[in-house]
Amino acid sequence: MPIFFFVEQFLRRSARYSESVLRLQELIEKTVTGMGYELVDFEHAARGMVRVYIDFPPSDGEPANITVEDCEKVSHQLSHVLTVENANYERLEVSSPGLDRPLKKLSDFVRFVGQEAVVKLRMPMAGAANRKSFQGVLHAPEGETLKLEFEGKEGPALLEFTLADVDKARLVPQVDFRSRKE
Repeated sequence: MPIFFFVEQFLRRSARYSESVLRLQELIEKTVTGMGYELVDFEHAARGMVRVYIDFPPSDGEPANITVEDCEKVSHQLSHVLTVENANYERLEVSSPGLDRPLKKLSDFVRFVGQEAVVKLRMPMAGAANRKSFQGVLHAPEGETLKLEFEGKEGPALLEFTLADVDKARLVPQVDFRSRKE
């Protein structure tokens, strides 16, 4: 058999897998947002593991934290939906995004302006010492241009990039070990 046969079979399977994962993501996002939560991230891992990270949508009030009960409620509903829709999965995990929350969408960068983040770019940025990884404070985006103030070799510098430039971005956890009662 020619090698082209194997390549063609691989591409067909890969396309079906991509369609399956997209369908699964759409089902999960529709269910999670319908329940009043925000889908932060989604993973379709090995052996049929599906991981779903949820948060409350941004609000004007005090930010609320996801509880075990929130995860349980979403997990229960997703299990029903995925079973009814005959989705391909073995196990389901639902959790909060954690203190080092991933930044995936433009709205995430807007929501967390003023907070410290680590941004890893797909390619080194010219003019920024050809680095790919930066840690600094998020600034308000201007249109599609995202901004991060970081400490460069010659003092504070401003990195401007787009969402397409980002490989990974996460908040830097801010933990206060002091007693809440002062």
